[in-house]
Amino acid sequence: MSLFEYAPALESTAIVNIADKYNLFINGKFVAPKSRKYFPTINPATGKQLSMIAEAGAADVDLAVTAARNAYVKVWSKMPAAERGKYLFRIARILQERAREFAVLETLDNGKPIRESRDTDIPLVAAHFFYHAGWADKLDHAGLGSAPKPHGVVGQIIPWNFPMLMLAWKVAPALATGNTVVLKPAETTSLTALLFAEVCQQAGLPDGVVNIVTGAGATGAAIVNHPGIDKVAFTGSTDVGKLIATSIAGTKKSATLELGGKAANIVFDDAAIDEAVEGIVNGIFFNQGHVCCAGSRLLVQENIHDEVLEKLKVRMSHLRLGNPLDKNTDIGAINSAAQLAKIKELSAAGDAEGAERWSPPCELPTDGFWFAPTIFTGVSQTHRIAREEIFGPVLSILTFRTPQEAIEKANNTPYGLSAGVWSEKGSKILWTASKLRAGVVWANTFNKFDPASPFGGYKESGWGREGGRHGLSAYLKASN
Repeated sequence: MSLFEYAPALESTAIVNIADKYNLFINGKFVAPKSRKYFPTINPATGKQLSMIAEAGAADVDLAVTAARNAYVKVWSKMPAAERGKYLFRIARILQERAREFAVLETLDNGKPIRESRDTDIPLVAAHFFYHAGWADKLDHAGLGSAPKPHGVVGQIIPWNFPMLMLAWKVAPALATGNTVVLKPAETTSLTALLFAEVCQQAGLPDGVVNIVTGAGATGAAIVNHPGIDKVAFTGSTDVGKLIATSIAGTKKSATLELGGKAANIVFDDAAIDEAVEGIVNGIFFNQGHVCCAGSRLLVQENIHDEVLEKLKVRMSHLRLGNPLDKNTDIGAINSAAQLAKIKELSAAGDAEGAERWSPPCELPTDGFWFAPTIFTGVSQTHRIAREEIFGPVLSILTFRTPQEAIEKANNTPYGLSAGVWSEKGSKILWTASKLRAGVVWANTFNKFDPASPFGGYKESGWGREGGRHGLSAYLKASN
């Protein structure tokens, strides 16, 4: 018997009403796709189908862009900024009122633990709409001179790891700055975006201001390549980001691209070890490691390696993997069979290249997609698990002797999205942060977000920033 036995504490799904079939949301209404094609969305924790989702083709995207253009020209761009802000405030309040509904649906469709959906994702979603609602009538202070102008129609493509949070990161600043939106959620996690469409209706948002088209890569490509799109905002893999950059080269479209990462979490020998271990666990196992800024490379000063490793193994042994709807669950399901296969393939490469794998005793459910929290020791800089983004609950542990060596190892990556530094000395933290080529550096913490703080990376981690004034300015043009 373990030290603590937790009785199941399941969140009820009665608050969620999942339809058998979902259509596209265009010009304020749900409409069937021209192709009449639909695809299934499943619960990754069980492998069972939740619903059927419309597959938007080029003709559907064209209708959505036309609706967004009409709404921009006739209504949204002409509306006083303070009035636009009222709509965002209204959306934010409705999201708070329906927070439990969104949290349960997010967990069902995505596989993440209900604690994370309920306590992190959805509160941050509402916070982003509240924050940007306040900016709507203050755009003269966004850093682009007086009376900056919106781009027009924005095409937005979001990933499956934080479906609603990424929607908020994209939609809230776009609306606050006077743009209209054509948004495509990930094909495996479309349900909360379609529930958000109902929120837009409930808030009385003018028809066509927000349009949601569902589908896979071909739908996203149709948005990116549509001549009526003025700006593209994408969060996802670096490979797809490169394709988008190639597609819009030679056009007048602007873009923000928030792409992959391989963050270094650096622990110096003067760090508070127990606190650092909690940060390490949060950095890599939060949301099953499905985080672009996950601390997937742990750099530990050599003389404390054994102590950190021992305490990390003890802490991992207390992680609870299982039903995402159980409020006790720490590690939920992997989002899809394809992602599970990628995690397994890269982990096998770690074994083949000589790294030593360790996972705590962990009984995996027989249904759905699951992977035990895993660490690799004996990792070198050349190993694939140290260089490629795994996007799962897998941590590569490396050591260093001097601060300069830590910097060289941390920066030895094509990515540059985030990093963490653990030390009791403020001067060491500031020196390290100044040397790291990472867009976000956390000090004695990890995975902390705020709507007022810009987020984004260097190198192959993308272009531009999201959040804060810097993210807001990406949706504006300086007035002539």
